[in-house]
Amino acid sequence: MSRGEICLLRTEPVPEEGEDVAATISATETLSEEEREELRRELAKVEEEIQTLSQVLAAKEKHLAEIKRKLGINSLQELKQNIAKGWQDMTATSAYKKTSETLSQAGQKASAAFSSVGSVITKKLEDVKNSPTFKSFEEKVENLKSKVGGTKPAGGDFGEVLNSAANASATTTEPLPEQTQESL
Repeated sequence: MSRGEICLLRTEPVPEEGEDVAATISATETLSEEEREELRRELAKVEEEIQTLSQVLAAKEKHLAEIKRKLGINSLQELKQNIAKGWQDMTATSAYKKTSETLSQAGQKASAAFSSVGSVITKKLEDVKNSPTFKSFEEKVENLKSKVGGTKPAGGDFGEVLNSAANASATTTEPLPEQTQESL
């Protein structure tokens, strides 16, 4: 038992922290028998009051549980309410408001940075598309398309060029020798 805890069975006072043990012993020796008896009665009375308060508290807790049961409030709902209240209390603090404001500003700066990077990438892609190398490649693809696909209008996208090249190569293959003998 630590110093300062209530000992309900001991009748001697327990020294409090910082209290001189020798002073406590000498104080109990100087008490008259009548004073000791008075303190014992007061101790018994306080112990009885503590027990009564404990019983009243237990009855109140039981009553509280019964009211909650009748209202349909269960532990999960209480937990949700406690979390909601805790969140509301936390968001009302100045520390939360400052942190939220700082994060908002950081998000805005990050968004601006990403937008800037996107603009730079778009510009670079436009530069590549307008470069002589890309123009040369585009011309070669158009030439290939016109050779493979015939008289289709120029300006189709790359996927159309590839599809037309694949279709043209499939239709221009020579028949196998077995096929020519059967058809005769």
